[in-house]
Formats: sequence, C-alpha cells, structure tokens
Amino acid sequence: MSTTGEPGSEEKRVTWAELYFDLVFVFAITQVSGLLHHHHDWTGVARALVVFVPVYWCWVGTTVQANIRDVDNLRDRLGILLVGLGGLFMALAVPDAFGGRGVLLGAAYWLGRVVLLILMIRITGIWHGPYGAGVLVSGPLLVVGGLLPDGPRLALWAVAALCDLSVPLVFRRRLAAVAYHPAHMPERFATFLLVALGESIVGIGATAARARLDAAELTAVAAAFTISAGLWWQYFVYAADAMRHAVVIADSRRDVIRRIFQYGHLALVAGVIGVAVGFGETVADPWRALGPGAVALLYGGCGLYLLTFGYTRWMMFRKVATTRLIAAAVVLALLPAMVRLPALAVLVTLAVLLVALNVVEHFRVERAAAVPPAPPTPAPAERPVGGPV
Repeated sequence: MSTTGEPGSEEKRVTWAELYFDLVFVFAITQVSGLLHHHHDWTGVARALVVFVPVYWCWVGTTVQANIRDVDNLRDRLGILLVGLGGLFMALAVPDAFGGRGVLLGAAYWLGRVVLLILMIRITGIWHGPYGAGVLVSGPLLVVGGLLPDGPRLALWAVAALCDLSVPLVFRRRLAAVAYHPAHMPERFATFLLVALGESIVGIGATAARARLDAAELTAVAAAFTISAGLWWQYFVYAADAMRHAVVIADSRRDVIRRIFQYGHLALVAGVIGVAVGFGETVADPWRALGPGAVALLYGGCGLYLLTFGYTRWMMFRKVATTRLIAAAVVLALLPAMVRLPALAVLVTLAVLLVALNVVEHFRVERAAAVPPAPPTPAPAERPVGGPV
C-alpha cells in the first residue's frame, strides 16, 4: 500500500469537513454512554465495548484517509459527509443494538467502510489493509451478527472488533509505505479525546440539572468537574506535546500512530466514557452509597486512563511514567473501599487524588526544565592533540 505523495514541509491543517464530521461522534459517544449507563455488569461493559469499537474505527478510518490525502475538495467532502451519515445511523442504532437495530448498526458501519474504500481506491494495494478488511470482513460480520440472537450476536461482533483492531498489526509492513503528516494525526486524536471529555461534562450537567442543587449537590458537581478537569490536564498539559514530538522524531511513524493513537486512544476514550457514566450515578444523590458497578466505572475508568499513559510513555520513549502508574494503583486499590461510602465522598476522594497527581507532575516538569542540558561530548577529531583518548 502506498500513498499518492509524501507530506510537504507545510503542516497539514484539519478541515472544516472533519470538524463537522466530529459532531456526529459527539452524539455517538453519548449513545454508547447511555448503553453502559443501563448495564453496569461485565456483560454490559462487553456490549458497550463491541459497539464502541466499530464507531471508533469508522472515525479512525476517516481520520487516516484525511491525513494521507488532500480532502479539501468536493469529492472528499461529500465522501466524509456520507461516512458521517453512516456514523449517525450507527449512533441511532446503539440503544437497541442488541435488539431490533442490530442490522442497522452493521449496515451503517459497512456503508462507511465502503465509502472510505471508494475514496481511497486509487491507492495501490488498498484492499490489503484496514480498508479492504473493513469491507470484506468486519462489515459483513457486523451485518450477519445483527441477524443473530443476543449471545451469538455479541460473540460475532467481538470477532469483528478484534478483526478491525488486529489489521494494522497484521499488515504493519505493508503500511510502512504510508506517508503520514505528523502534526495532523495528533491533533485529530486529541480532538476525539476532547469530545469524550465533553461527555463527562454532559454526565455532570444533565444529572445535576434535575437535582435540587443544595450545598451537597453543588459540592458533588464541583468535585466531578475537578475530576474531569484533572483528566483533561493530564493529557493536554503533559502528554499532547510529547505525543506530537514522538510522531515527528519517530523512525517509524506507522508504529507510533498505531500504538499510541489508534490503540492507546481507544483505551483513553474508553476510560473517560467510564468516568462520564459514573458521574451520572453520583451527582444526583450525593449521600447515597454507590453500588459496585458505578464505583467500578468511575474508579476503573480513571485507573484505565492513567494506566494508558504508562503504556504510551513506554511506547514513545521507553520510559516509565512512575507518578501516573502509582496514582493508577492507588485509585484501583481504593475501589473496594469506595463501594460503601456516600457518592460525595467517592467523588471528593478521586478529585483530591487527581489534583495531587497534577501538582506532583507540575513540580517534576518544573524541576526538569530547570536542569541545564548536558554539554555534548566532543567527537574524537575535536579533542586537543595529546589529550586523553
């Protein structure tokens, strides 16, 4: 698989069509959150995940297409909007995806993948990669799964999700020829994470708007917002620039994009969705003790989010994200104790932990910035004659 040309020296900018396309996925993430809101057990999590993966992968396919091609033209604008329509159909199908709208979900995803393949059809070897696999394998599996009963449907959709996620790894050598624009890709995935964080604000506000808004409820809102802002701070203050830098300096941009963005951001967004759903269970009644499901979504989602930074930092620089891994361990260790506490205490505890983590990270960054860089070691030819060898 090869592209139509190498990226130029100018930075590729996100187009208005891409930003409009993202609005569809604001709604789609809300729908996935709603599905998880009604089913907190492991089966509910599995259902939400196998529905979320095709939604996410449809967005990823469009983002990659926009990255390696010039899409600011009539043909590609119309194509992106048509994929957006497919995404809207998928979002509408999510609430009853395991009922009467399973075929709609599968057919809408297949439509999006077919349109993307047509937009990329002039690229040599396009069938041997993610776009061909979406049309030939995962799309048909989702449609057939929509015709099956609940249990077999979940199993077949899980196979389709694994197919989509594994294709970039299976075809990694063929994808090595793809010339990615280094600035565009980090910006697009950061935007998608911002969309997910917006869902956490909706999870706070939609629930609080129906409450009495007494002192306890306003405190719960403030604590939940602090958690959301703390998650934002971890990514956009400390991680976003490092991720962009990793793409620019990478020997293999393909590997960085696959590991950090396509896979890593799937986990980041999933963690944020879990936190957003947890907010919906905590803000409305701050004195009520939460069940294990709601606490698992809130603390488990936050723990997954922080653990993912450990994965991304190691993949980018082969360095351990010590503070974030310790914070993730603390969050997950506190999870069992939070089940019996009032929702307000659960929120405040997590907010304090995230604030403390960000304070520690701030001082570590400031201390690192204050250390002058080590002088370069002179090359052998630059050493004075008669000096030590």
